[in-house]
Amino acid sequence: MTDTDDFTPKVGWLKRLRAGLGATSDKLSGNLAMIERRPLDDDMLEEIEDALIASDLGPAVAGRITAKLAADRFGDRVSEGELRELVAAEVERVLMRAEEPLEVTAFPRPHTILVVGVNGSGKTTTIAKLAHLFQEQDYNVMLAAGDTFRAAAVEQLQVWGDRLNVPVISTNVGGDAASLAFDALTKAWELGTDVLIIDTAGRLQNKQGLMDELAKIKRVLKRRMEAAPHDTVLVLDATTGQNALSQIDTFKEVAGVTGLVMTKLDGTARGGVLVAASDRSGLKLHAIGVGEKLGDLRPFDPRSFARALAGLPTDEESKAE
Repeated sequence: MTDTDDFTPKVGWLKRLRAGLGATSDKLSGNLAMIERRPLDDDMLEEIEDALIASDLGPAVAGRITAKLAADRFGDRVSEGELRELVAAEVERVLMRAEEPLEVTAFPRPHTILVVGVNGSGKTTTIAKLAHLFQEQDYNVMLAAGDTFRAAAVEQLQVWGDRLNVPVISTNVGGDAASLAFDALTKAWELGTDVLIIDTAGRLQNKQGLMDELAKIKRVLKRRMEAAPHDTVLVLDATTGQNALSQIDTFKEVAGVTGLVMTKLDGTARGGVLVAASDRSGLKLHAIGVGEKLGDLRPFDPRSFARALAGLPTDEESKAE
């Protein structure tokens, strides 16, 4: 089976999601298991809150979970299973506000998506996976290799373009990214392309330079199409843990980010940071990735994620058993 054929039924994806979040779930379970089953008092609430913070959920979410426990169950004996259910319910509540799949709404076409993120976050591969998601919905896609300072990024995007059979617009290494973006938008408009996805540089060493470049790209896109870019998506690497939060702050400032995609959730025990990132930033979560194959990036589902994070079977898995 090739990567492009790897479109599995929903239950199959959910099992991969739960497996991918296994290390994060085990970390959360380990932290909660250290708490003795005894009547819920102030000391135990503090232990639970510390365990949730240690699981990367963030102090705000941890505080709300323990406050809910204090209000509903103070003085009761609370099992680890009950804690898991409560964690899942609160995480789902937080994340429901963030659920928003990327949709092709632009008219006239193309719907233009600017993708930003630090080098090494999986940005270029994520662009290919997003293109595959749109192809599954019968949209035609064009890619633009706007990270012009890294030859490897341009080459990687061209390889993905060949595999997906989608055109990739590129320029010479070191070329002007804004001019490339303008040319790509013009070409996509002329061809009637549904979706244009534009890669960008991820250099944070010179924040002002990155800010100027991204601002220029946005200006030239608007000259060609006033509403472009329709989405500015930040790709985050879950393995960076709490560093993801500072990346959100930076890219909201320099790029006007409108939504998030989180990758590499299968490669870390720090997947709880997705909850903290959503809660703190207020940004929409479009998709998550739990593997290397094209089909391993799917639209974000808060309930399935919350239950997998807490080590609980999803609704669909329970029905299938």
